[in-house]
Amino acid sequence: MENKHIDHLFRYHSGKMVSVLTRVFGLKHLDIIEDAVQDTFIKASLAWRNKQPENPEAWLTRAAKNRVIDIFRKLNTEKKHLPTLTYGTDAIAINELFLDSEIKDAQLRMIFTACHPKLDPKDRIAFALKTVSGFSSKEIASALLIKEETIKKRLTRARKSIQKSKLQFKIPQGKSLPLRLESVMEVLYLIFNEGFHSNKSDKLIRKELCGEAMRLCKMLLQNEHTRSSATYALFALMCFHSARIEAKTNSEDEILDLEHQDRSLWHFPLVALGNTMMNKAVDDDTFSCYHYEAAIAAEHLRARTFEDTNWSKILEWYQCLYDIQPMPIHLLTMAVVSMQDSNLKDAKKFLDQLESKDLEQRAYLYYGALSDYHKLNSNYSEALTAIDKALELVNNKLEKEHLAKKRFKLIEPSQLN
Repeated sequence: MENKHIDHLFRYHSGKMVSVLTRVFGLKHLDIIEDAVQDTFIKASLAWRNKQPENPEAWLTRAAKNRVIDIFRKLNTEKKHLPTLTYGTDAIAINELFLDSEIKDAQLRMIFTACHPKLDPKDRIAFALKTVSGFSSKEIASALLIKEETIKKRLTRARKSIQKSKLQFKIPQGKSLPLRLESVMEVLYLIFNEGFHSNKSDKLIRKELCGEAMRLCKMLLQNEHTRSSATYALFALMCFHSARIEAKTNSEDEILDLEHQDRSLWHFPLVALGNTMMNKAVDDDTFSCYHYEAAIAAEHLRARTFEDTNWSKILEWYQCLYDIQPMPIHLLTMAVVSMQDSNLKDAKKFLDQLESKDLEQRAYLYYGALSDYHKLNSNYSEALTAIDKALELVNNKLEKEHLAKKRFKLIEPSQLN
């Protein structure tokens, strides 16, 4: 079996297995459980070379459970930590934990545990990405726009806090639920965003991450205690963005911006689903950042052509978003939107409030926007300088090629300038 398929299974099933095995064996054994799941996939990659089992997920889950038990036996801790797992009521109860409904419950318990207020806010996100969706430290660093070494420290700190605080593996109730739910949604947003706009050097879109984020968000909507207007808005946002995935690149795997995308490739059943979710999201007057981001995405989808885009309305939504979530990336986007609307004065106002370091790993976006601004002002030499800096900083191969093409178009006007 190809390693690519093993990686696919790992992305979809490792979080499930870590969650349900944690419910069986407890949070205090999380390190052993994660190692066991990793070992299971290594074993699968060897065992499945010639033939895949009929039910890969069941095989992986059973193998991971057995691997954990083997490790405990080797550590001579079975009597101390485990019930008799091979027969009787304990075995029945454990087997029931592997039913689909119980696996979903275990995953919700895991993500809410990862977002516990006793953990540092920065650690919660990294830890949830690791345990719920099987992100590597490098992928988490990419999603959070920070260094990999910092992520490793956060993961270690989170595990120590869990041990020290003796956190319970459960879904919160009452007044503590809304705040914890907010952190959970932030994690799902980051998972989706890493899929929709990947920082991997060789791949722009990672559909499996978008699908995973949508699956987890759907789980929140299926649970009456975790369903909220913001959750509906987040799911709507994911639907709207996913509708455009097939049009983001062409047959040569080149990036296509909104202006050059084939809108006939947009998947309108997903747009319709997003609209249904948004109707539910506005049942009350409390609007989250996801409401405004979804409104922006919907505005782009509403335009029959790029020229029909209502840029002033999009800028209005972005300003609402910035009011409740004052982030550098929103200022940058408002600058870009202003340029699209031929409002260079406002574009400069937004750019002047930014420094490239504010965007950390996505600093190349700042220089790309700055290059566009100088080009619109016919300052081609400055535009070239800015785009060269963007090319120096960008990691993604497809984005580098996209910027290189923009640079080529600047060379001749620069020589005439």
